[in-house]
Amino acid sequence: MKQRLLSWFLLFCAIGLSITAAYYSIVGLSILFAGVAIPVIVMGSFLEISKIAITTYLHDQWSNIYKLLKIYLTTALVILSLITSLGIYGLLSTGFQENISKLEIGKKQTANVQLKRNRFNEIIKQYAVEKSGLDADISQLRNALSINTTTQAVDNKTGQVISRANTGNRKAFETQLAVAIDNQSRVSLKIEQLNDSLTNLDIQVLNMESQSQTGNELGAIKYVSEIASMPVKKVANLFILLIIFVFDPLAIVLIIATNHSFKNLKTKPQEIKDNTSSKDSTVMEGWSGGGGYL
Repeated sequence: MKQRLLSWFLLFCAIGLSITAAYYSIVGLSILFAGVAIPVIVMGSFLEISKIAITTYLHDQWSNIYKLLKIYLTTALVILSLITSLGIYGLLSTGFQENISKLEIGKKQTANVQLKRNRFNEIIKQYAVEKSGLDADISQLRNALSINTTTQAVDNKTGQVISRANTGNRKAFETQLAVAIDNQSRVSLKIEQLNDSLTNLDIQVLNMESQSQTGNELGAIKYVSEIASMPVKKVANLFILLIIFVFDPLAIVLIIATNHSFKNLKTKPQEIKDNTSSKDSTVMEGWSGGGGYL
């Protein structure tokens, strides 16, 4: 890549990264100090411009600056870089908190639905036990109706066994059977209703999972947290810290590199011009001293 093209490319990257870092920082600071957002935006804008000016000035005039001024400007540049990083951290952490809050709300909603589901399953088990008892009672009552509704006696005169219907027993068994069947129907209906409720809860959980995009947005962070066995919030904070430790310092370094590249670009033509002048003067001296070159 030619020197001139490289210089302009460095300038493009430096300006783009500096503007991006400044924008993120100003927005982040306005979020942190929402009560005075407009003054913070104005202050942050001029601080970011001043940071670029200080960086350029220190690079170009380092050897000509008083020692005390060097120390002050360097300290101010470091502090401004920290302020920019703080604003970027505020912006990125705010965005992450919104996503993690949605994720936690979704988890709580899912846990609540699961709690209802467990409660319904316990009730279904209780009704199933009750239904089993009713089924056994109905079976016994039907057997009793077929066996214990007649009485047998021996006729004294003829000696024959006479079977007679026991109306009292039959009515008692029929009444108990009707009550048992009614209770069985009631319990069966409740079990069906609870099963329908369980199905609706399962559908509700599936809908919540399909409509939630937070899991996809935090997919990489969740994956790293599972691998590293670390909480999602801690992993996200590490990612944000890595970003801010690279973001603004890289913008400052690019500004310095751009200034250095353009300085070299201006120096080379001057060196070529000086070399040409030196050669011309040597040639002229040769002509004047020796009467010309043969």
